[in-house]
Amino acid sequence: MAVEVQVFGVILDDENKIPVVILRAVEGDETLPIQIGFAEAAAIAAAIEKVTLPRPMTHDLLYSAVVALGGRVEKVEVTDLKDGTFYALITFSQGERQVEVDSRPSDAIALALRARAPIFVADSVFAKLEPQDFTEASRQKWLGFLQALKTGKDDKDLMM
Repeated sequence: MAVEVQVFGVILDDENKIPVVILRAVEGDETLPIQIGFAEAAAIAAAIEKVTLPRPMTHDLLYSAVVALGGRVEKVEVTDLKDGTFYALITFSQGERQVEVDSRPSDAIALALRARAPIFVADSVFAKLEPQDFTEASRQKWLGFLQALKTGKDDKDLMM
């Protein structure tokens, strides 16, 4: 079984200075933090805040290609956690045909947000974690990063 989640936000882990995407159950108390890269954090934050950039990012390009070929992103699911690494699957469809493609969770989430596709986490993944509590205040740390994206500052200006 899997639990439907939504992206609560992207925060910067104060201790490690690494971006973390926070997924929260649509119904229930489950929370899943996943460490991600800065580029993926920017892509997820841009999708959450509906930022339109002058040129497409990689996830925008992939989504546009899927749509141009008559396909859909049906769903994404974080399927496993092995040796500290999360795994995900993206389910694509074209007509009657469905395919699942292995993905990093950060890429799957960024694509799902663009496609407005549901995001799920396998129950077994939640079972491997300790409870977490992430507040709105921690999410606010990323708003400055997103503002820098909107104004077109270069990468060195975006590092925190």
